[in-house]
Amino acid sequence: MKQTVYVKRWGLLPVVGAVLLTAIPSPAAEDVVALRQADMKAMAAAAKTISGMFKDPGSYKAAEFRWAADTIRDRSGSVLSGHFASEAASPQSKAKPNIIEERDRFDRIANDLRDYAAALDAAAEKNPGPMPAGMRMKPGEAMGGGPLGTQVRNERELSAMPAEHVFHLLLQTCTTCHARFRME
Repeated sequence: MKQTVYVKRWGLLPVVGAVLLTAIPSPAAEDVVALRQADMKAMAAAAKTISGMFKDPGSYKAAEFRWAADTIRDRSGSVLSGHFASEAASPQSKAKPNIIEERDRFDRIANDLRDYAAALDAAAEKNPGPMPAGMRMKPGEAMGGGPLGTQVRNERELSAMPAEHVFHLLLQTCTTCHARFRME
């Protein structure tokens, strides 16, 4: 009889608790959304820094360029994928739930971003002085890729491209990801 009283009194408590926990967004989920939003803002600021140096090559500073490229590299790839390892949908997030359904595609895009950022870092390391003409694209040079067809090239091909071209591929990768996986 005491067991029956216990089950009647406390038996529903775990069930009610489980229902409440699934209905209320967890602080951990909110923390992940805040972290990935902070990382996205940091990558956007880094891209703006690099863009400014290509717009005004006289402002090029290899250390700042590398810092910006490293900021993107360190927040992309598996780090970026990890931010979306579970349910992407959240009231605070603009991520579409299709990230989970298209995990392989999302991971490839995150890795493309990392690879392009690493190639930018290598270009800055090779060019510690003023920005040389070899880092810039030549007028009329084909861009490749495209917002819906980003292609990863191997490290050798990336290092043979002007850094500005690699930067455009990086930006196209961002555009591709946002078009496919971000709500407007």
